[in-house]
Amino acid sequence: MKKFSLLTLIVLSLAFVSAAQDKLLTLDAIFGPDPAVQVQFSGTPSFLQWAPDGRSFKRVENGRLVRVDALTGEARPYFDTQRFVSALATVAGIGARDADRIANSPGLLFNKGETAILLNHNNDLWHYDIAAGMLKRLTSNADEEMEADFSPDGRMVSFVRKNDLYVVDIAKGGEKRLTRDGSERVHNGYLVWVYEEELYGRGQNRGYWWSPDSKHIAFLRLDDSPLPEFVLSNELTNDPVLEKTRYPKPGDPNPLVRLGIADVTRSTIVPPVGRVPGVGRRLPAGVQRLGDAVKFADLARYKPEDLLIGRVGWTPDSKQVLFQALNREQTFLDVNAATPDGKTKKLFTETTAAWVEVYDNPEFLPDGSSVYQSARNGWRHLYHYDANGSLIRQLTDGRWEIRNFYGVDPEGRYAYFSATRDSHIAVNVYRVPIAGGDIERLTQGEGTHGASFNRTFTHFVHTWSDVNTPSQQRLFRSDGRLERVINENRVPALAEYKLGTPEFMKVKTRDGFEMEAMMIRPPDFDPNKKYPVLQYTYAGPHAPQVRDGWGGNRYMWHQMLAQKGYIIWVCDNRTASGKGEESTWPVYKQMGTLELRDIEDGVNYLKSLPYVDGDRIGIWGWSYGGFMTSYAMTNSKLFRAGIAGGSVTDWRLYDSIYTERYMLTPQNNREGYEKTSVLRSAKDLHGRILLIHGIMDNNVHMQNTIQLVNELQKHNKQFDLMLYPGQRHGISNRAQVRHWYEMMTNFIVKNL
Repeated sequence: MKKFSLLTLIVLSLAFVSAAQDKLLTLDAIFGPDPAVQVQFSGTPSFLQWAPDGRSFKRVENGRLVRVDALTGEARPYFDTQRFVSALATVAGIGARDADRIANSPGLLFNKGETAILLNHNNDLWHYDIAAGMLKRLTSNADEEMEADFSPDGRMVSFVRKNDLYVVDIAKGGEKRLTRDGSERVHNGYLVWVYEEELYGRGQNRGYWWSPDSKHIAFLRLDDSPLPEFVLSNELTNDPVLEKTRYPKPGDPNPLVRLGIADVTRSTIVPPVGRVPGVGRRLPAGVQRLGDAVKFADLARYKPEDLLIGRVGWTPDSKQVLFQALNREQTFLDVNAATPDGKTKKLFTETTAAWVEVYDNPEFLPDGSSVYQSARNGWRHLYHYDANGSLIRQLTDGRWEIRNFYGVDPEGRYAYFSATRDSHIAVNVYRVPIAGGDIERLTQGEGTHGASFNRTFTHFVHTWSDVNTPSQQRLFRSDGRLERVINENRVPALAEYKLGTPEFMKVKTRDGFEMEAMMIRPPDFDPNKKYPVLQYTYAGPHAPQVRDGWGGNRYMWHQMLAQKGYIIWVCDNRTASGKGEESTWPVYKQMGTLELRDIEDGVNYLKSLPYVDGDRIGIWGWSYGGFMTSYAMTNSKLFRAGIAGGSVTDWRLYDSIYTERYMLTPQNNREGYEKTSVLRSAKDLHGRILLIHGIMDNNVHMQNTIQLVNELQKHNKQFDLMLYPGQRHGISNRAQVRHWYEMMTNFIVKNL
């Protein structure tokens, strides 16, 4: 047997380590779409959902829905899914494979006590009693039932059908139709697009809320008949499929909104056959008499065309509906309370130096007081109010901001939240005593921390990552003590690649604002060479991109470009910085102008570095970042090339609620709209630009890019263009994502 000296072994070991870290990234490794080639650089983080008992998680393991004990990690069947599968097959006629998939879905809708399941199958609702193993059909109608849910007591099910609100009694059967004016244009309990996108959150379509005592439902009645209609054409079929959306642009009418309160105990179920007392004619089977079920909140103090309702929620005693009302330009916000009979009173008004942000509903304490979020002093903080809407005390303060308000424990002792108190680029989790006292930091160490609390606030799932480490999960007690490690999510593949080391830094603007920035140098960086730079930007109000957290596949693509010899630069202009709402207010009435000035200050800093090639600087971004890229390429000469995806090219082409928050209406800010229009400045394009858009983008319409193309052609400005059929505001099809990033890579290599 051959013998090796210690020196030889050391040399061989070092050579092995060096070889292991010398792999170069490829587009196939990052984006696939072949699963055999693609590397899961983000690993397999655990996506845990707390069960209502507060002691376990809901999770799918090996295709089975299981209940995982939070403290021990022991898994057992969530319920008897095989019994449910059998009921689905025999009663609902669902095939074995589909029944098994349904029964083991993590998205099953349980009632509060987890004794029953509500299923929407083939446009009808079904109720499954877990203990009895009984599946019961609740509706039998060709029309679709949407946004179905249990009442808090579990005795009724609510849903929206053809834009009317219904309930059905689970035990007795029979539908109650709570509203009767639903139509293609009038939506009861269902949010229209602009409300979903800009006020309640993307994917949140439900526009109704049960009272805790299950006797009333508050709902929004949205009439979008005054709105213009926007048409998208899907060209992937022989005969184009038209998609029509009521889409208000700045200055257009908004949906007319009313707040209804339905008494589900007063509407009457009509027997299938027979006469109804007080009605002189026989009603057809299945038709119910409404009675006096709905009252509308008194909104007489507001002009209907100048009203938005940003949040709705009940007080714990079910006596009042709290709702947040704003004018369309969002310069004030009233917190109001309405009783079930429609009487309304104003509790307090929020104003700022510019616009007012809509935060979530308050969290209530056992004594009826509540905790609100507000940025009235320029920074988002917590405020304690009594039951009458009078301020008791401000709970948090300082030149840092709340990022997530998790809630208040059942005893009303602490408010839990995440915030930038210790770093603007690395969020931590904290709590503060409601009665007053010092803030306590619950998570420690660098990186970005988040939490998901159980309903009793005894424990939270802690999610952590940093710029080099994919997301990990641990279980903590609510006082910050570690209970157990859930998933360290180690990704050994990361150590095999030759990666640049991200460096966080601060860069001052010409007037002294301190911008956060991140630089990734090539892994074999030589300070005596000069390197081209690619800047990634979003730049939109309060949307920071510089953070000490894992960046996923986009970050790995940036690392791939660094391997190819590019410096990657991410620098948050002040209005995007996340340094308080006050940092966003300078954007008011002039989106684009101050952002570009800050971005240029960052680029001028780069050009002062001896290893930066100031003649080869590029910029790219998507959505607001696409706007910012196209605006920079037509209003600055610092950039040699730019990639603008999903871009707004004139703020008159985007939706009303988002745009008017920052720009007012075009009638009230004509100069601002003109000055920030990329269409107006297209004639001044400097450098090479690549325009990208999803053809079915129903958010930032492709119209934006088409109109920019038209302006560039008018002025004989050459450009590159790529359209993605079937894609929305984000490119999600795996093959098209792969195509997208290869195209951008080639564009960068060619032009930088």
